[in-house]
Amino acid sequence: MNWITNYVRPKINSMLGRREVPENLWIKCPETGEMVFHRDLEENKWVIPASGYHMKMPAKARLKDLFDEGVYEALQQPKVPQDPLKFRDSKKYTDRLKDSRLKTELEDTIVAGVGRVQGLKLVAVVHEFSFMGGSLGIAAGEAIVKAFERAIAEKCPLVMFPASGGARMQEGILSLMQLPRTTVAVEMLKEAGLPYIVVLTNPTTGGVTASYAMLGDIHLAEPGAEICFAGKRVIEQTIREKLPEGFQTSEYLLAHGMVDMVVKRHDIPATLARLLKILLKKSVATEKTKPASATVLAPIAAQA
Repeated sequence: MNWITNYVRPKINSMLGRREVPENLWIKCPETGEMVFHRDLEENKWVIPASGYHMKMPAKARLKDLFDEGVYEALQQPKVPQDPLKFRDSKKYTDRLKDSRLKTELEDTIVAGVGRVQGLKLVAVVHEFSFMGGSLGIAAGEAIVKAFERAIAEKCPLVMFPASGGARMQEGILSLMQLPRTTVAVEMLKEAGLPYIVVLTNPTTGGVTASYAMLGDIHLAEPGAEICFAGKRVIEQTIREKLPEGFQTSEYLLAHGMVDMVVKRHDIPATLARLLKILLKKSVATEKTKPASATVLAPIAAQA
């Protein structure tokens, strides 16, 4: 034990009123290395002002930004079995869930809400990447299915914002079963004649890409988003060839016909409203934005 370091220095610091500075006050841009104050980043929708690099955006913040005046009804997380396979690697799956719930204050990776975007009612589903990499498990699959059922009941479109590393390995085959379940939910929405738009964010990979993330009527993508099934390194090791620059980015996929539009985060709400009004055969130019409800989490079904 170092007496000076462990006892004397903390005593002096407390007497002088010195405080430790949190490490997350400044965010480093992955492209340029620029340091951005966290409040400036939040005010700019988690987009680096100088470089335009799109950082990962928290799910609740994305819903608040999407809906008119930040007002929406949050859909409840369905109750599902926890750790059905009693999985353990270097750490118990139950402990990983506890850590993620403490970190994100969410029950699982999916956050969904019903609200209005420029007066048009829709259901939005967002992945929280901070919760175990946005991985798709039983709880996430059930939440997605329930969101599609709500959209059908409300007779309104659904917009999906995937951000995921793929299927959740701790749930094995039960996780993979969510791929056909969510695919069926997409087909139910389409059979009801309702639009389904996917906004691909960074990253969208694995089983999520292999299911509902690539089944939209229209696919938008944020700039620079990684969109793929298998990662670039895995493909290069398999085929033993160097892949093109920018491979699997949203811009590359746009050039090769897998994405319809690359849209900056600030323009997403207006773009979605315009596209959905076209798909629903509503007037784009003349329809006025309806006022939102007064309180968050208040049911808006009566406004339909």
